[in-house]
Amino acid sequence: MRLTRDRVLTTAIQLADESGLHALSMRKLAGELGVEAMSLYNHVTSKEDLFDGVSDLVIGEINTPSVGEPWRNAMHRRAVSAHQVLRQHHWAVGMIASRQLVGPLQLAHYDATLGCLHVAGFSYRLAGHALSLIDSHVFGFLVRRLDLPFDPDKMDAWVERNMPQIDPAKYPHVHALAQRIIDAEYQDADFEFGLELILDGLEKLLATAVDN
Repeated sequence: MRLTRDRVLTTAIQLADESGLHALSMRKLAGELGVEAMSLYNHVTSKEDLFDGVSDLVIGEINTPSVGEPWRNAMHRRAVSAHQVLRQHHWAVGMIASRQLVGPLQLAHYDATLGCLHVAGFSYRLAGHALSLIDSHVFGFLVRRLDLPFDPDKMDAWVERNMPQIDPAKYPHVHALAQRIIDAEYQDADFEFGLELILDGLEKLLATAVDN
């Protein structure tokens, strides 16, 4: 199969999904593709260019709103899609946040998202605030999730490591929340809870805004 930039980037994502970001070296990527490492530089100029391209492709997997559709439904669907995509590519959360170069898929995605909000009545300033707030919730929830044992196969290790330190007499509220985590009461419903609060607030703000 002919080596292309898209194939290099897609394989890089698969490698990171399987083995984590630490496995995403040019040497290992070349091995996955069955080529010499130097061949990669015909398609990506550097590891930073590789990371920029990979980040852009991941963002391209997120559902993009359509200009003219109901803004609240569109923002809800987009946020849930981003949450799902970044859970699948959990290694990409920090990578995307650290990128300095904006790629074409990311530009198209954000342009459509801002356009959906603006056509719905948000000024560009308010649309920018709304987009930033929603994305902060998506990324912040995922970063926090990495610290909590939501995956069943990690729960026993988390309990063994942390619960002995959480004395219910000293830390009753932390212990109560930790117990709910163990009992699977603190799951993705909390993502929806926070998202709905944000959308409720934006809806009220749109109704009273004077700079639209």
